[in-house]
Amino acid sequence: MKLQNPDRPPLGNALLAAALLLPGLTAQAEEPPERSTLSFKYLNYEESQSGLDRVKVSAPSVSLVTPIASHWSLAGSLTSDHVSGASPRYHTAVSGASRMKDTRRAGDIAVTRYLPGGSVTVGAAYSTEHDYVSRALSLTGTVSSADKNTTWSFGVGGSDDAIDPVNNIVTGQTRQTVNVMAGVTQVLTPRDIAQLTLTRTQGHGYFSDPYKAFDNRPRERNQNTLLARWNHYHDGNGAATRLSYRYYNDSYGIRAHTLGAEYVLPLADGWKLTPSARYHTQRAASFYFDPVYDAALGAPFPPGYVFGSPRFSSADQRLSGFGAVTLGLKVAREISRYWTVDVKVEAYQQRGAWRAFDSASPGLDTMRARSIQLGLTRQW
Repeated sequence: MKLQNPDRPPLGNALLAAALLLPGLTAQAEEPPERSTLSFKYLNYEESQSGLDRVKVSAPSVSLVTPIASHWSLAGSLTSDHVSGASPRYHTAVSGASRMKDTRRAGDIAVTRYLPGGSVTVGAAYSTEHDYVSRALSLTGTVSSADKNTTWSFGVGGSDDAIDPVNNIVTGQTRQTVNVMAGVTQVLTPRDIAQLTLTRTQGHGYFSDPYKAFDNRPRERNQNTLLARWNHYHDGNGAATRLSYRYYNDSYGIRAHTLGAEYVLPLADGWKLTPSARYHTQRAASFYFDPVYDAALGAPFPPGYVFGSPRFSSADQRLSGFGAVTLGLKVAREISRYWTVDVKVEAYQQRGAWRAFDSASPGLDTMRARSIQLGLTRQW
């Protein structure tokens, strides 16, 4: 059985983010890439909780970016996620977990036309699982100022999802999302560049998780995200500091803050180290509940639950109030002019007690995860 993820970011929104929130943070008038780049990645991810192994994911992927003619470029990627294990025991009051096994296959493609003062990109994406299919389209653009120090970004995207859970709790359900994005990237000094981006997503349709008991969510969800980023280049050693802050809120009542930092350090003989840290904290959704034991009903019924009640409720850990810390290290080596290899390791831990600015969800069980990503890149 596959546990469909109703909180997965819409594919349309992911396309917009990929197009507008580039790691390089360049504010110059865009130009086609000088060389083609082919990248192979392999991700291995594991979760654990209270000494028990849970979800395991292996995800190989391949991506290509290549110039076409003199004013065009093509970018695309293919990913296959193999998921196995058991659904996480998010709460100490819930001891059971459903077994699951599934494969997700996803692909996306984007074509960019470069203009004297900006660019226009059209993108499409498709993702399929045993019980979930998503299609998305996006249109993004950039406009640069005459002095090339400021770039305005804008975009619109949409996705159409089909949900058919194997337990037949519901059949033929759909969900549609539309998202818009606007941003500005500014060169502040010869060593500093900053970016501010605002995203608005509106969705309607089926948002509940059919594999979780008493999971009944509103059929509309509106989301707002504000992302600020700043990159600083260090003259002395050629290193760069990347800082980011993300604020998120939605119509479920969730309010979240995410702080991130990276330090990119080039070394001799083509080596590069990038340590990173991220802290996330969020308020629980207004209808989230911590499962408690009821003498008459048992667990994990919502407190005061009445059979047949149409009220909104969910015990999904992703909607709870919690804090989380991620620590990572990426090591890259330029083997030659054309080949680069890299390894990235991240450790993640989530606890209710780490929630800031508001009360945590006391029933939340600590969750840990680690990921290892191997990469090989070829340019020509």
